[in-house]
Amino acid sequence: MSLEEFRLLRELVNDTCGIRFEEDAMYAMERRLRDRLRVLGLTSFRAYYQRLRYHPDGRAELENAVDVLTTNETYFFREAYQLDAFQRAILPELKERNAVSKRLTVWSAGCSTGEEVYTIAMILLESGLFRGWDLRVFGSDISRRVVQHARRGVYGESSFRAMQSRYERYFRPTPKGQMVASEVKAICHFGQLNLLDRERSALIGSADVIFCRNVLIYFDDLTRERVVQTFHDRLAQGGYLLLGHSESLLHRATGFEIVHLDRDIVYRRPIRRTLFDEETS
Repeated sequence: MSLEEFRLLRELVNDTCGIRFEEDAMYAMERRLRDRLRVLGLTSFRAYYQRLRYHPDGRAELENAVDVLTTNETYFFREAYQLDAFQRAILPELKERNAVSKRLTVWSAGCSTGEEVYTIAMILLESGLFRGWDLRVFGSDISRRVVQHARRGVYGESSFRAMQSRYERYFRPTPKGQMVASEVKAICHFGQLNLLDRERSALIGSADVIFCRNVLIYFDDLTRERVVQTFHDRLAQGGYLLLGHSESLLHRATGFEIVHLDRDIVYRRPIRRTLFDEETS
């Protein structure tokens, strides 16, 4: 792969999904895309670029390219300190706020193979706070392959490296690995979604909590701003955005307010006060 070929492919991927590759990632890109050239019978990355841009199946192949270029490493109960804050501080507040509707919606944006989605669902069920409620946990990812994996809900040993023993009852052994129990799957929904597609993102509806952990770090600044605005639009007033430990909205102009929890910093869409609220406060 020449530097020119790298730059052409990099810009095409960036325009498609906002992921930005620096020039020191050129050899990693070459290594990951090499199999796609072999599958298609192409002999150069320039020919591959032409295929992506101008061939009738170019859009589908671009999905394949993004699929192999994105990182999908995850596991159950990753960044447990944040999940603990979610359970102890955020969920009791949402139970009180949504007591009339008895409905709770959580969106895991960039859910990879689904471990985060099922982790959230298990926490909701195990908390005992939401019996009889309409619980929905949505998981989305740009990779169709990992979404299919998430829907199957079968996982190998590496996904359980941080597993907490009290949640083991939510799995069933199978010849191919541990399968998520049907009661957990029943409240989980998965779909392929490019976070730059605001129209399709609207299908999520109004969310009470959005998890987007270790995803924004792969975006350029403009894409990051667009995605954060989408999250703001999709959150209910008073809803929470939880990011990864290496991600922050501090010192950025956003519509979120900062909330300091016991062991974490999260972001909340402010509750808009009405004239009635002001008169009675």
